[in-house]
Amino acid sequence: MRVLVAGATGYMGAAVLRELVARRVDVVALVRPGRLLPEALRSVVTVVEADVVEDADWSEHIPAFDVVISCLASRSGAPDDAQKVDYEANRRLLACAERHHIRHFVLLSAICVQRPRLAFQREKLRFERLLHDSAVPSTIVRATAFFRSLVGQIDRVKAGKPFLLFGNGELTACKPISDSDLARFIVNQLDEHREGTVVRPIGGPGPAIAPAAQAVMLCNAANVPLKTRSLPPQMFDWFRWLLMPLALVSPGFAKRVEFLRIAKFYATESMLCWDHDNQRYDADGTPEFGTDTLAAFYRRVLSGSESAPERGEHRLF
Repeated sequence: MRVLVAGATGYMGAAVLRELVARRVDVVALVRPGRLLPEALRSVVTVVEADVVEDADWSEHIPAFDVVISCLASRSGAPDDAQKVDYEANRRLLACAERHHIRHFVLLSAICVQRPRLAFQREKLRFERLLHDSAVPSTIVRATAFFRSLVGQIDRVKAGKPFLLFGNGELTACKPISDSDLARFIVNQLDEHREGTVVRPIGGPGPAIAPAAQAVMLCNAANVPLKTRSLPPQMFDWFRWLLMPLALVSPGFAKRVEFLRIAKFYATESMLCWDHDNQRYDADGTPEFGTDTLAAFYRRVLSGSESAPERGEHRLF
């Protein structure tokens, strides 16, 4: 079995690549021109440099493959970036997979698409619908919060500053999952027989954690007194209204307005399965996988035994 990994240099793509290599799977790593894999991986995988969005002939040099794992995701969440990456790049990848008559397409999506309000969520769902309509058997992995999304306040807490909460710190909750656990879950899907499209929501080991509990975990790991400060989530609306006139004439300000929408969403919506019948997030109904906990991750980072991952462009603090 040969697996094509798209987005192989990204946060989750790199983790999936490491898991596949550890299992001695034949891997083709699809990377953007100029992006490099770690030297240890370059020697054991086939690397293909191609810009899926910009290059019309991007797939000409890809060897035959049996399975696709797509970890493609827009970096900013801005509407144009989301359309190009979350939808168009994945659409082209699926068209290539259909030509190769592959046996499985695994897509890393996000659990937040359940209640779409943002451009990148709509584009992810738009591509998910293509997968549903395709003859290619597929698995859509809707992951909850990554550890990477919960590292933004480590430096604040280390410096003795208060952990920032929205409201009382109980407005939202998640079952955060580590990159290694999520990579194992994704690669495990390759062992499953698929007919049609299956959606697999997944979180890390429970129970669900609210930001108030995250503050306790982080302060304990840093060995500092617990200090918190509450902020109103409506602050994102206030800033957005101020910027709206400028967003009408400036693409740069339009992206800032979208970022504020994204920030408001994550400040007020849980990363758990949505119970449509009862119109609420369901912690018990959110599947769990893995063994790595957020508390253990914080302890490793604060002790220096592990580096905090790069947060990317979606960061609040």
